[in-house]
Order: sequence, then structure tokens, then C-alpha cells
Amino acid sequence: MDQQIGGYAFLGGAGLAILLGLLAGFAPTTVDASLQAWLGFLLVILGLIVGWMNIGDKDIHGFLLAAVALLLVGSANLARFDMILPSLGTALDAIVTNISWFVAPAALIVALKSIKDLGKGM
Repeated sequence: MDQQIGGYAFLGGAGLAILLGLLAGFAPTTVDASLQAWLGFLLVILGLIVGWMNIGDKDIHGFLLAAVALLLVGSANLARFDMILPSLGTALDAIVTNISWFVAPAALIVALKSIKDLGKGM
């Protein structure tokens, strides 16, 4: 049951992050700042659920490596793509930012699990 809840949290968080990013890029006035803040908070909560319930011991290193890579993509200044296609870069940048809001809390939980497991081995 926990795996199923974690799976739904992952799908919901990823879908919400992409949807919010697309809205920010192509229809920026559809989501006001207050709602956007609450949806960002929801992404953080979903990320915590995913980190707690979905990432098993065998997946820790791969997940943390992917999370670091994803967080580095956030510094790529994707908004430059707006010069090629208006709003594309803004949407890509917002998608990556929202996914970072979702993945960072999961990475925190997984990293803490890893540290706890390393402590047990000492």
C-alpha cells in the first residue's frame, strides 16, 4: 500500500510540476502568486512522501545522482530559449524549477536514510 501511495505521489508531483511550468510559460496570468505558492508547497509535501515511501535501499545512489544532475540543470538559464520561440524558455525554466521543488525534499529524505544506514554500519 505504501508503494502505491508513493507511486501516486510521484505521478501527481511530476504532473503538477510540468503543468505549472507550462502555465507559467505560456499562460502566466492564469495562476496567481498565492495559488502558485500553495501549489509549490504541495510539490514539497509530495516530494517528502516520494522520498519516504518510494525510494528503496537499492535505489538510493541512483536517485541521489539523478537529483543532483536535475538540480544542476536548474542553473542552465533555459529562459534563453525565449529568443527562439517566445515563452518556450520561460516554460522550460519553470518546469525545471518546479521539478526541483518536488525532487529536493525527496533527495533530502533519501540522503538522511543513506546517512542513517551508513551510521548503522559503523
